[in-house]
Amino acid sequence: MIKIIKNGEVYAPNYLGKKDILIAGDKIGFIKENITVPRKFVDIDIIDASGNYIVPGFIDSHVHITGGGGEGSFRTRTPEIQLTDITKGGVTTVIGVLGTDGTTRSMENLIAKARGLEEEGITTYVYTGSYQVPVRTLTGSIQDDIILIDKIIGVGEVAMSDHRSSQPTVEDFAKLASEARVGGILSGKAGVVNIHVGDGERKIDFIENIVENTEIPITQFLPTHMNRNQSLFQRSISYAKKGGIVDFTTSTNKKFLEEGEVKCSNALRILLEHGVKSNNITFSSDGQGSLPDFDEHGRFIGIGIGKVTSLYSEVRDAIINENVPIDKALSVITANPADILKLPMKGYIQKGRDADIVLLNKENLKIESVIAKGKIMISEGKPIIKGTFE
Repeated sequence: MIKIIKNGEVYAPNYLGKKDILIAGDKIGFIKENITVPRKFVDIDIIDASGNYIVPGFIDSHVHITGGGGEGSFRTRTPEIQLTDITKGGVTTVIGVLGTDGTTRSMENLIAKARGLEEEGITTYVYTGSYQVPVRTLTGSIQDDIILIDKIIGVGEVAMSDHRSSQPTVEDFAKLASEARVGGILSGKAGVVNIHVGDGERKIDFIENIVENTEIPITQFLPTHMNRNQSLFQRSISYAKKGGIVDFTTSTNKKFLEEGEVKCSNALRILLEHGVKSNNITFSSDGQGSLPDFDEHGRFIGIGIGKVTSLYSEVRDAIINENVPIDKALSVITANPADILKLPMKGYIQKGRDADIVLLNKENLKIESVIAKGKIMISEGKPIIKGTFE
């Protein structure tokens, strides 16, 4: 099926102006001022994007696709994600992670769920491992996992500065990062180390120690939850100015924000005002992960669940409430993760790339349509394609 999107304004995520886009199969075929619709010798689906911004499909680089949690015992294990939990948020590419529980949640299950979601219509990748070090892998080696398993693009989320971590040493982290880097180099993948940063006083000391005392570059690390408290957020500014990548988590609740968590839309504006390069900033949702609450003694007192739909909500708030330019706001969930994670077919509206496209209402910036690999998943705000068991 050939599709032509007409009459929309394109943010690719850089602004291209009013353009027509031809989609052939699952790829972007042409981007032109005006594409004339030929006489029908083949079926052509015309999508009128009048009143819309046309933007790249969103990339969520941290989603617990098999569920997460369990910090409040077995009954608090969050359920697996469903396809429309993802697509309703404009997300067309997800990176699956495990988390606290590397025992009842396995790498085999993570890979199987990723392949299932891909069969249902979106693009998926995963990280090998969970909070614990030594990392639990498929092959017995981080490096081998990255080289040999197509879906695996890095390692994580490994916990640091958190009472739930396995308390690894700096040396443990350095060896882990080295394996991931070499695996990435040999396979053409990013080989990033996705790090869960907790509330601990050490914050990201280990990362900066490794960067200062080894040959591993700062860009090998992707620390997430960097907005979880004011102190860590302030540290994120200096870290990003050194060239580090910082990832802010969009799933939150009123209590966390009242206790000092920095809202992502606000965090983006502040970093840009401090002169941080916009391409060093990403958002991820922590979707379907648990949002556990602990008291001052580390005792579990409550739990929530992350939502993939929070990803774009924070980008929209950054544009509307924080006056962040549209292209810079969109980049944190499109071009930036695509570049950092070495996903060459994603993150941009560009000839030859995957036809992952979102149509936004120009007046209120709400999601109207979502196209993943050339297929319409959401139309007029409603799911067209649902998951197998939805």
